Amino acid sequence: MDAPRDPRSTWSLPAPGELPRTADLEPLVTRVLAPNASGMTLDGTNTYVVGAPGSGQAVLVDPGPDDPAHLAAVESALAARDARCVAVLVTHHHGDHAEAALPWGTRFGAQVAAADADVAGPGGRVLGSGDRLALAGTTIGVVGTPGHTHDHLAFRIESGAVLVGDHVLGRGTSVVTHPEGDVVAYLESLRRVHDLGPSALYCGHGPELTEDPGAVLEFYLAHRAYREHQILAALGDVPRTVAEIVAVIYAEVPRQLWPAATQSTRATLAKLHAE
Repeated sequence: MDAPRDPRSTWSLPAPGELPRTADLEPLVTRVLAPNASGMTLDGTNTYVVGAPGSGQAVLVDPGPDDPAHLAAVESALAARDARCVAVLVTHHHGDHAEAALPWGTRFGAQVAAADADVAGPGGRVLGSGDRLALAGTTIGVVGTPGHTHDHLAFRIESGAVLVGDHVLGRGTSVVTHPEGDVVAYLESLRRVHDLGPSALYCGHGPELTEDPGAVLEFYLAHRAYREHQILAALGDVPRTVAEIVAVIYAEVPRQLWPAATQSTRATLAKLHAE
């Protein structure tokens, strides 16, 4: 099996570190980049300000870290839209997406909504797949996308774009950790988002994907199949530890990413063992 080709390799995407701090992606959406860049978060966490122009309201999706500079940038984006925050939506419980949810919800007097009751907090709303939220002059559809985490959600907006959190990244591929993540559920979620026919993927990290979102989702599915093939080939007839498998199939990946690769490998081995 040959390695699948990433369709983004021929796209004109911003280089790492060159994403603008704030960008209007479409009339419904402004992206605000948090200052928490790292090997795992890429340029940083993308916080999305979503609402119909002229509604005077907006929803925050994935507020990210509770950072004063990031809060100031989000408040500036709200002011530019002449909007007040009426809800905070969270794709999943990881701190780089959810840390600011409760404190900012309190600051804005806005309800927090997530699939995890602890993230939504007291007085928050627990979301389920298929929910439809009429907020900020628009309707937001809730799409269950477990796999990266058990509580992962995506949000489909009226333009057809899907805010995918960590389900899909603007660069590279998402990590499915073990035992928190579930590769079987992740693959099903990729197919679910693909079936929506998204006009764009607005990722939790990295640039937005607008040129051919379906091709990216197909690449993600093919990439997972290729990793399974590599793991089985590395095992062959010789027992190997997880660390030895990672050293073989991730030999060209920077070593600082091997801990994450180890978790993804464990998750894939769990899938293969169950099958």
